[in-house]
Amino acid sequence: MRIRQWLTALALGLFLAGCAGLPFVPATSTPIPPTPSPTPEPVAARVNGTVIRLADLEEELARFEAAQRSLGTDLATLGDYRASVLNGLIDRRLLAEAARATGASVELAQVGTKIEALAAEMGGSDAMGAWLAANGYSLDSLKAALGEEILAAQTVGRIADTVPETAEQVHARHLLVGDASLAEDLRAQIVAGADFAKLAQAYSLDLSTRPAGGDLGWFAPGTLTTPEVEAAAFEQQPGDLSPVIHSALGYHLVLAVERGEHPLDPHTWRRLRQEAVDHWLVEERGRATIEIVNPP
Repeated sequence: MRIRQWLTALALGLFLAGCAGLPFVPATSTPIPPTPSPTPEPVAARVNGTVIRLADLEEELARFEAAQRSLGTDLATLGDYRASVLNGLIDRRLLAEAARATGASVELAQVGTKIEALAAEMGGSDAMGAWLAANGYSLDSLKAALGEEILAAQTVGRIADTVPETAEQVHARHLLVGDASLAEDLRAQIVAGADFAKLAQAYSLDLSTRPAGGDLGWFAPGTLTTPEVEAAAFEQQPGDLSPVIHSALGYHLVLAVERGEHPLDPHTWRRLRQEAVDHWLVEERGRATIEIVNPP
């Protein structure tokens, strides 16, 4: 910036020196054309009045495409990935805005520290410069992206932390067969006192649970891949046996063993945290004013 000021001052001085020997000309004799307004930068989208530049979208698309090609992915198989990339930028903006609304901000020093750490991980400033060039970043655009990412991450963390580590869960067993009449017969045997686990070991077609007598373990809502079995398990009280349940896999019997508040397994907890963020974004998009100016 200082060099630019010096150059401007030097140019002005040379111009005034060149004019010193010229005769005076009234200002009205030759109208001076107005200074043209700077051409506004093309816009990809506006989010609550803030701009996502078309140049930023195009750079993000280029980075995404390069990453997919490096993985050997055929871009033609990804559907409308251009719209997905734009939606990702919109989501990031909404998350960052929410952080600002709580009073959060990002200091330049914080961004600078992050960039220094990245450079150290890459092996120094030269390696960092090569990475910037290869990924279509200038130092300024990287700083802007990192600043928004930091704010967005704060909102993601705040939303995700609302998900408790425990939930109402059911411990159940299930048995799968391919014939409705066989399922009814097995149910009658269990009602008459036969051991559910032994019948599951003898008859169940579910190879993953059959060795353990159909034991599904503890699970939270939205966990099982067969929703009919999950619904039946949550409808029963401990010790209850479901009626015969039909699904795309066949015919099931479900025995509720226990239910109550129980720690979530790490995979389910991560999934529920992601779902909470996704739900927030759906609601926030409904409240926000989003204008797609140049569809990708």
